[in-house]
Amino acid sequence: MPFKAVVFDAYGTLFDVYSVQHLAEQLFPGKGAALALAWRDKQIEYTRLITQSDPDPTKGSRFYQSFWDLTRLSLHYCLDRLQLDRTQGQAQALMGQYAKLSPFPENLEVLRSIKRHGLTTAILSNGSPQMLDTAVHSAGMVGLLDHVISVDGIRLFKTAPQAYALVQESIALPLENILFVSSNAWDALGANWFGLRTHWVNRQGLPFEALEPRPDFGGADLRSVLQTLKLKE
Repeated sequence: MPFKAVVFDAYGTLFDVYSVQHLAEQLFPGKGAALALAWRDKQIEYTRLITQSDPDPTKGSRFYQSFWDLTRLSLHYCLDRLQLDRTQGQAQALMGQYAKLSPFPENLEVLRSIKRHGLTTAILSNGSPQMLDTAVHSAGMVGLLDHVISVDGIRLFKTAPQAYALVQESIALPLENILFVSSNAWDALGANWFGLRTHWVNRQGLPFEALEPRPDFGGADLRSVLQTLKLKE
């Protein structure tokens, strides 16, 4: 059946989580890349720890904290782990940069093309609503997304199946008519397990996870989504 909606992951897929490296390098010369990498890994580790700890199907995890708070806490941990002395202003500057992450260069035109062809567009993200609103406005994506869906209301992060179930609460389509797009292999895997058709954006040329199933489609950047949808830019 043809796809009628495209749902994108946000962080790592539409917004470059490693673009904070440039500011990090200015603040901590020689440590920018290490900090950006460790920060992202710890951020995702915290989401998994919370989601796996005492989850309630109706109330979420009692240990839940917003993605923004976890981003701040993971930054503080990584600064300590890398033994980087910092001022409060430096940490605030990095958080301010994270709020307005750079979009990948092809994103806007890809989103415009999908909208021109009449498909529904959406984000499904671990990000909190205010965090996503800031990122979407900063990236110039206002008007290109029909829905911005946050897991915040269920107090569980991806890859909890309740997170992917939020898609159909906003988009009244069968799962087979919805394409889920992520550059995070674990996210594509979780969406596949839930029953969504998936497109993995493999920007780093990595092997997919050893777990199955593999994504239904894939490519090196977001332009490959247009090929999956059989659309022209």
